This record gives sequence, structure tokens and C-alpha cells, in this order.
Amino acid sequence: MSKLTEMITETAEFLLSRVKSKSKVGIILGSGLGALGEEIQKEAVISYEEIPYFPVSTVEGHAGRLLFGKLGGKKVVAMQGRFHYYEGYSMQEITFPVRVMRALGAEVLVISNACGGLNPQFKPGDIMIIRDHINLLGINPLLGPNEDELGTRFPDMSEPYDRKLIALTEKVALEEKIKVQKGVYVAMTGPTLETAAEYRFLRTIGADVVGMSTVPEDIVAIHGGMRVLGLSVVTDSCLPDALKPASHKEIIKVAAEAEPKLTKLMKRVIESM
Repeated sequence: MSKLTEMITETAEFLLSRVKSKSKVGIILGSGLGALGEEIQKEAVISYEEIPYFPVSTVEGHAGRLLFGKLGGKKVVAMQGRFHYYEGYSMQEITFPVRVMRALGAEVLVISNACGGLNPQFKPGDIMIIRDHINLLGINPLLGPNEDELGTRFPDMSEPYDRKLIALTEKVALEEKIKVQKGVYVAMTGPTLETAAEYRFLRTIGADVVGMSTVPEDIVAIHGGMRVLGLSVVTDSCLPDALKPASHKEIIKVAAEAEPKLTKLMKRVIESM
């Protein structure tokens, strides 16, 4: 057994000693998007500091707690706060919770994030279903020796976000009269927001939104055989010819305003899975 596998096993055993039952769905709640946690019928709430090998969230808008319970009738484990490459964590540390969720029985991963809108048809407050992504982090979480017990050496990425889950989300959004966009997410390292020239480049290569997370977690989930649904909340417009200064505080504010729609959508989708 490799060191990574030992760490995953030890962490999963610690968590199962606290919750006694496995989870079918893993959820990652992004910046300012932690309120979905209030909808979960909680069995346990565990601070990241208590969990073996877990990093700690250092960014405003990330509570830093693992929530266990039921949402939409399904057993879930939810990260109320995630980790980012710009915080100084390694890719293995960032994606470690996804490995643990898989070990806890999660077959589906639902990822949310706050992002900047590159597509001129997108407005702040819009929800975008991620149909594909572009990795411009300059690194891949699977670099190094492959852990065969965790997944294949060369994972296929032709369907990084599950088409059936995307279709289900569109159906639920229509029923709930929630407007959704669909597009491509590009991941940058941050923590600086991009320049006008960079936004223009990202739009040129086919990105609809830009953020600083999600892609590493998606890659590791696919490596582990999970199905993934990605949802982005557009918090600011990143149009190079009409660029205005943006702040993290404003991004959190817009994310919080859009959160009720996202919460309703995610809850209904998980219920319908």
C-alpha cells in the first residue's frame, strides 16, 4: 500500500468512526456558496482541523467544515470550503478530500465555484453548467507515479462533466424556472485577477468563464471513476474592453445573492439523481 493510499484509508476510517455510514454524493461548495450546508439534515459536522491529513481553508467565504447527512433524500458529504493552488498547497493536498470522498463511497461529485464571466452573454449572478474545461494551472494532480488502486495511468477526459447529469440539471432548471448558461471553465492559478489582455486570450481559446479551482478536483474524481457535475456562479464581468476593478469582497457578495438559486438547483438535482 502506498503512502497516499494509507493516508486515504486512515482518514476515511477516522470519518466513518464519527458518522457510521457511507455517502453516495460528494459536494464541494465554492467561495461564498456555503449556505447549501444549511439544507443538509446533518449527522455530523467536522472541522478540517480535526481530520487527519486535511489542509485548512485560508480564504474568506470558506468555512472549513466537512458536513455529513442527507440532502434530497441522498446521503451526502459536503466540503464547506475548498483549497486552492494559490494558497500554497500541493495538488495532492488540494485533491485529497476528493480521494477521501471516493473512499467513503461517493460515486458522484458535485462541484460549485465562483467565477468571472468571459462570455459577453453572461451576467453577474448567472449560473453556468460546466460542459468542459481548460487546464491552465500549469500542473496536473496526477503527475508522478500512478496509484493503480486509485485509477488508471491515463484517464480518458472526453467526458470530464457527466452528460446525463448536465441534461438532468437543465431539466430541473427548466422546471424551477431558473435560468442557466452552459459553457467552458478555464482554471488559472491566481491569486491575481487577470489582465484585460489575459481575458481576451482566454476568450479567444474558447473559455466562457475563468476561475482558480475545480479542474484539479474534477481530474482526480474522473481518475477515481466518479461522475462529475460542475456549476459556476458568475460573480463579475471580465470583458477586456469594458473592464472595471473587481474585489474579492464584491465577488463574495454577488455569489451570496445568487446562492438561493444555486441551492435550490443543487438540492433538486441531487434529489432527482
